[in-house]
Amino acid sequence: MGAQLGSRLRTVRLHGFRRTGPAAPTLVAVAHGSRDPRALPTVRALLARVRALRPGLPVRLGHLELDRPLLADTLAGLRGAAVLVPLLFGRGHHVGHDLPAALTAAGQLSGTLAEPLGPHPLLAEALHGRLREAGAFAGRGSSAVVLAAAGSRAGRSARDTEDIARLLSDRLDGLPVLPAYASAAAPTVAEAVRELTARGHERIAVAACFTAPGRFATQCAAAAPGAAAAPLGDHPALARLVLHRYDQALLARTGSDSERIGAATVAV
Repeated sequence: MGAQLGSRLRTVRLHGFRRTGPAAPTLVAVAHGSRDPRALPTVRALLARVRALRPGLPVRLGHLELDRPLLADTLAGLRGAAVLVPLLFGRGHHVGHDLPAALTAAGQLSGTLAEPLGPHPLLAEALHGRLREAGAFAGRGSSAVVLAAAGSRAGRSARDTEDIARLLSDRLDGLPVLPAYASAAAPTVAEAVRELTARGHERIAVAACFTAPGRFATQCAAAAPGAAAAPLGDHPALARLVLHRYDQALLARTGSDSERIGAATVAV
C-alpha cells in the first residue's frame, strides 16, 4: 500500500513541476548549527535518508549560524523555486522572523516556508523510538518522561512543545510527559525532574527534542536521572516528516488536495 501511494505521489504535478523530477522545487533543510563536531554529520545523515526516500528531489542544507553552509549562502546559489523546511520543532523567533527574512533577501528565488517539524505524530514516533533505544522501557521501565526542548520566549513555541508532549504521551499510552527547556523558558529539565519526583515518579527518562547533538542536547541529557534519549538525527520517522512538511508547503501554495496527497507522503 505504501509503495502504491508513493508511486502515485511521484506522478503528481504542481504548477508544472514534477514532484521528484529534476525541476521539482529544491528542498532546503534549515538547521540551527552547532559547535559540536557531531552535529553536521548527524544532519547530513538525516538528509541522506530524505534523499533515499525521494530519489531525484534536489535537497540542500543551510544553517542559521555556526556551521556551514550558512543559509544565506545556500539560497544565493539557487535559482527557480525552493521550499525551506526548518529542522526546528516550534514557531519561535527563527521560524517567525529569520527564515522569512532570508527568503526576502533571496529575491531571485520563488520561495515557500514550510511549517516546523513539531507538533506532529511522526515526531512523537521518532521520540518514542529514541527513548526505546535508550532503554527507557526495558526492565521495570520509566514511569514518566521529560520532553527536553531548546526553549523560546515566543508563546507559540511553548504551546507547540506542549502539544508535542501530549502527542508523545498518547504514543506512550498515557505515560506522563512534562515539557522542559534548555533556555529562555521554564521549567528546566532538572526542575521538571524534581516536579515529577514530587508527584511520586521514581523512574524518569528524558526525551531529546533536538535534531542533532549540541550544547543544549548535552546539557539536558546530563540532567537526566535515568535513561536519556539521543537526538533524533536520521530516525526514519523524522525523514518522512521532513518530506511531509515539504509536500504540505507545496500543496498549500497550489491549493491542491492536501488531505489526500499529504496522507500519501506520510505513508511513503
